[in-house]
Amino acid sequence: MNKYDVAVIGSGPGGYVAAIRCAQLGLKTVIIEKYNTLGGTCLNVGCIPSKALLDSSHHYYDATKHFATHGIDCSGLEVNFKQMIARKNEVVAQTSGGINYLMDKNNIDLLQGIGSFIDATHIKITKADGTSVNIEAAKTIIATGSKPATLPFIKIDKKRIITSTEALNLSEIPKHLIVIGGGVIGLELGSVYKRLGANVSVIEYMPTITPGMDTMLSKELQKSLKKQGVKFYTSHKVTSVVNNGDEVIVTANNKKGIPTEFKGDYTLISVGRKPYTKGLGLSAIDMNVSENGQIITNEQLQTNIANIYAIGDVVKGAMLAHKAEEEGTMVAEIIAGQKPHINYNLIPGVVYTWPEVAAVGKTEEQLKEEGVNYKSGTFAMRALGRARASMDLDGQIKVLADAETDEILGVHMIGARAADMIAEAVIAMEFRASSEDIARSSHAHPTFTEAFKEACLAVNNRAIHS
Repeated sequence: MNKYDVAVIGSGPGGYVAAIRCAQLGLKTVIIEKYNTLGGTCLNVGCIPSKALLDSSHHYYDATKHFATHGIDCSGLEVNFKQMIARKNEVVAQTSGGINYLMDKNNIDLLQGIGSFIDATHIKITKADGTSVNIEAAKTIIATGSKPATLPFIKIDKKRIITSTEALNLSEIPKHLIVIGGGVIGLELGSVYKRLGANVSVIEYMPTITPGMDTMLSKELQKSLKKQGVKFYTSHKVTSVVNNGDEVIVTANNKKGIPTEFKGDYTLISVGRKPYTKGLGLSAIDMNVSENGQIITNEQLQTNIANIYAIGDVVKGAMLAHKAEEEGTMVAEIIAGQKPHINYNLIPGVVYTWPEVAAVGKTEEQLKEEGVNYKSGTFAMRALGRARASMDLDGQIKVLADAETDEILGVHMIGARAADMIAEAVIAMEFRASSEDIARSSHAHPTFTEAFKEACLAVNNRAIHS
């Protein structure tokens, strides 16, 4: 029986990063993956393929809507959807191959199959052909991720009533895509197909889309997507979803309880995700799991079984690839005897629509609820020379700072390249910068990042260009 210092179950962003960091720290490491490709949900049916389709559809949308204004004649354009999907699959394959390379480079053993606990230090790996091997691991990191969630009365048939997994591999562009859930996944995939010519209707139970984000972001994003043709039905409670062959009928009650019927050829269920622990054999080791399926851990991500840790979507917190990566690194370093930490308040959230949405820190609603005395500054993207040059005028940046110390408490962006720009805010807050610190830092002109500087200037009523 092979013995390891650390076994990692799951090869998503949390798992493979944890394995690499363990190996870097001199620990003999094995990674266990049930699927044929590495990378987990993020790489195979999540972050990477969705961004590939978002980029492809954005190119087409710009060519049909904006290129003529730039003096570029693109009449007669057509979408080769089969090629678009093929390119997406190629990006996924290349990225997955890169992870295999990293496993080899770091001398990490790979065992493919379903990992199940025999006891706290022994794991059985059952391969696809039914054969199995057992290993011994002094420490184990569970990184098995999540799966799409649904509503109790909805039967996902993977044909017309689909999840994000199927939405990334459709054989045709929908005529009318009904999206149930106005969160990140629904809006991103809804954007893809709207750009490609589908009618898109988003049904959201809450009063605003992207619940949990700063209200300014939700309102601005909805306004921008409505201009692109997406239809929104907020404060609507879905009561039934029925597949009638070539048509899906969705019924939802508005806030007055009046039912509305929606008809489309596809319905995307995007009501969140749930932790995935099937096959792990957690009952064999009496591991504590919450009512919603999350593995319960302490602040060091240690489970009630002292030598077993859990990270990523399978534990509490935002289901984000970069959050899982940070947790994977932290647990590896804890196992090696170091003392790392994560500031969860500084894990940014991003929506990769266009305009992009990004945020870090506290929302204005949270600060009010907590009774924090704060001040704020905003700056509209359309006031930037760079935004006018590229025709990316939608959006704004809001900076929230402590009223007394001026320390930045939250940054909320919507606009072109917000997904990249948010990193500056994260670094600033990591070093507890004030809005004055950013305001006095030189930002290249003309760039989108000037909007962050201007918003920081606006915190103290000193914005130059508004």
